[in-house]
Amino acid sequence: MKVTYYGHSAFQIEIEAEGAGPKTLLFDPFLTGNKHAEEAGISPDGLTPDVVLLTHAHGDHWGDTPAILKRTGALLVSQYEVVEYAKREHGHEKGHPMNTGGTWSFDWGRVTNTYARHSSSFPDGTYGGLSSGFLLEVEGKTVYNSGDTCAFAEMAWIGEDNEIDLAFLPIGDDFTMGIREAVRCVEMLRPKLVVPVHYNTFPYVMADPEDFARRVADAGFEARVLGAGETLEV
Repeated sequence: MKVTYYGHSAFQIEIEAEGAGPKTLLFDPFLTGNKHAEEAGISPDGLTPDVVLLTHAHGDHWGDTPAILKRTGALLVSQYEVVEYAKREHGHEKGHPMNTGGTWSFDWGRVTNTYARHSSSFPDGTYGGLSSGFLLEVEGKTVYNSGDTCAFAEMAWIGEDNEIDLAFLPIGDDFTMGIREAVRCVEMLRPKLVVPVHYNTFPYVMADPEDFARRVADAGFEARVLGAGETLEV
């Protein structure tokens, strides 16, 4: 699979699903107003996902979702309240609602909606349900996107029950966990590779990703810091 990072918490995964063909999965498409994406010349108009997966409703994750859904007709996978909001406020009927702990098998892969310790509301103040993360099983690989969260003990279960090939963890602090907590999560999850997200976009979330990578290495794991537009193969 090919993974492309767009800065903050936005990234996409391109897969070749057996029986379903090529699919592009886009997570938390906050691009307009995302200085990392804008500085790299990345526009939401250039993205053509088959599926949009949203961890929660905050503006720095919801972002360009309405425009992307309208243009592409992509499937929206998110909490029940988010899917219903997209239907009610934006007329988007193609949604798959989930809730914490639930799993669903699509023709392109299996998705588990995981717990995240964080709030969730839309930019207009509408309640967005519970915040979440995603455990994605595609192409024989397992990807964990924690969403915005602090560390929580059940992450150890996620690490015990799954062989995680790639994990995305926030490090920006203030609204999520910071570097120290994120390293502790790595120790519980035991992923083959971890990518830090949700940092250096706004004054409240300033962090040194290279410091995170060093601490992860000291703990016996591997981290990779990605710039906006940078890709990796998993």
